[in-house]
Amino acid sequence: MTTIDLPALAIGTDADADDWMREGACKGLTHLFFPTAAERPQARERREDAAEAICAGCTVRVECMDFARDHHEYGFWGGESEDQRHAAGYRLIAPIGVRARAS
Repeated sequence: MTTIDLPALAIGTDADADDWMREGACKGLTHLFFPTAAERPQARERREDAAEAICAGCTVRVECMDFARDHHEYGFWGGESEDQRHAAGYRLIAPIGVRARAS
């Protein structure tokens, strides 16, 4: 399975503002934070539980959660799933799945 470093995916034009990404406990664990194609609900629950455990001890968790909320990110960021961000009022730009039907 190929892993991608999260900071490589999300660093924008202002790299200094995203320095916190280099400190994330999730580095090298992309497979836990983003779903595979056709992921089953039970697999998603297990994956997100593992991601949440990693986020719980992360020193940049709040910065990560704020980034995901502000930039309408997909995946699991800062201890929050897409569904949790959506329920908190942070909408995805192009919602998919259940969210698309509920909007």
